[in-house]
Amino acid sequence: MAGEIVMVVEHRPRKPEWLRVRFPGGPNYLRLKGLMRSQRLHTVCEEARCPNIGECWEAGTATFMILGDICTRACSFCAITSGRPRALDFEEPRRVAEAVVQMGLRHAVVTSVNRDDVPDGGARVFADTIRWIRRLSPGTSVEVLVPDFMGNWDALATVMAARPDILNHNVETVPRLYPKVRHKARYERSLELLERAKLLDPGTITKSGVMLGLGETRAELTELMRDLRMVDVDVLTVGQYLRPVNSPRHPPVDRYVPPEEFAAIREEALALGFRHVESGPLVRSSYHAERQVPSGARGPRPDAPLVLPLFEAHRP
Repeated sequence: MAGEIVMVVEHRPRKPEWLRVRFPGGPNYLRLKGLMRSQRLHTVCEEARCPNIGECWEAGTATFMILGDICTRACSFCAITSGRPRALDFEEPRRVAEAVVQMGLRHAVVTSVNRDDVPDGGARVFADTIRWIRRLSPGTSVEVLVPDFMGNWDALATVMAARPDILNHNVETVPRLYPKVRHKARYERSLELLERAKLLDPGTITKSGVMLGLGETRAELTELMRDLRMVDVDVLTVGQYLRPVNSPRHPPVDRYVPPEEFAAIREEALALGFRHVESGPLVRSSYHAERQVPSGARGPRPDAPLVLPLFEAHRP
C-alpha cells in the first residue's frame, strides 16, 4: 500500500542464564583496583569489559595490558578504545613486575593494545616486561598475548629472545569472518606467527583462542582447530562472543552457544592433539591461565637472558 511504513526489527537472541555473573566488588577486587591505579597500569580485564573480572580479581589474578590503553586498530569484536596512542612508557615493564610481586603471582599474563604506529609494534616493551618479571619474581612463569606485529618477524624474535613460558596469539574467529571481525588482520599471518614462535623456541608453549557466536559454522571451527594443530599450537581457548557495545561497529551476537556444545568442542579439540583446552561460555584468553603452565615451567628458563637492556637505549 502506498505510504505504508514497514518497520524491520533486528532479531537478537536473549542472553541465557549461564552467562550471568555476579557484580564485582569484593575486598580483593577493590585491593587490586587500587594497586593498578597506584602503579598507573592498565588491565585487559577492565578495558575489554571481561565478564570474569569479579571472579579473577577476587582470586587475586589479573591480566596486565601494556603499551597504553588506546589501540591503533578498531576490531569490531573489541571494546578497547581505538585512536592515536600516546608515547610508549619505557618504565611500564618495571611497574608491571612490581605489581606481580605485590600480588604474589605464580603465573603472570601480559597482553597489549596494537601499536601499529611504532616500527616494532611494542616488541621491546614486551621483552623488557618479561625480563623485569624474571628479575623481581624469579618463581613466576610468564605468558604473553601478543599482536601480529603486522608480520614483522624481527619483532616476534625480540619477544621470543626473552623466553616467555607461553606465547599466546589469538586467531579470534574463522577466516571467512575476518573482514567483518578483524579487518586489519590476516588469518594466514596469525598462523605463521604461531608457527614461527615455536620454531624460534621449541620449548615455548604456544596458545591461541577463538570466539563463538559470530556466525561461524561447526565445520569451519573444526577446520580452524586443525589449522592450529598443523602449526603445533599446544593450548586452545574457546569462548562466547559478547557484544561489548550496542553500536553499528560491533556486530550483534549471532547465537549463544550452550555449555554442552562447548564441552563437545573441548573433547574434539583434545582428540585433535591439543595439550590443554579451556572451552566454555565465559572462557577468555587468560581464563584459568595458571592451569595451563606445564609442571616445571615456572621461573627462569635455563638459558633465558636475565641482563636487562637499558631503557635509555629504547628512547627516541
